[in-house]
Amino acid sequence: MKTYNMLETLIILVIVGIMSLIGNTIGSKNGFVEAIPGLLILIAIALVGIAMGKYLPGGIPGVAYVVTLGCILTYPGVPGADFINACMKKVGFLALCTPILAYAGVSIGKDLDAFAHSGWRIVVLSCVIFVGTYLGSAVIAQVILKYLGQI
Repeated sequence: MKTYNMLETLIILVIVGIMSLIGNTIGSKNGFVEAIPGLLILIAIALVGIAMGKYLPGGIPGVAYVVTLGCILTYPGVPGADFINACMKKVGFLALCTPILAYAGVSIGKDLDAFAHSGWRIVVLSCVIFVGTYLGSAVIAQVILKYLGQI
């Protein structure tokens, strides 16, 4: 990835961060300013992970680095993890999903002709995947919460 592409990536991450801040302010009891440190940390983790995916050998996608960095940096006992976790508590998950889902909708709308040529099978497959993912998540959550005595 060339330098200008990393700059473009940073600009996109900042735009998504601003949209997430607005959504976070509207959708949660946390204020706009309270969520800024958490979103700046998320932007930094995403930018570093994307750069690692592009520049490190092995062909590992950037998203894998982003997830790995996020897990390592928030693991209890890692220096700074308590601060990062405190900042992340001010950022709502749904506020992060809104811009991502909007982008996905725009992407599908842009490629609507290709989507239409996929036929009815893609619709059935999508529905099965959505239902399976939902049910699988519900079963895993049920088992874990039951095991922990939360329900």
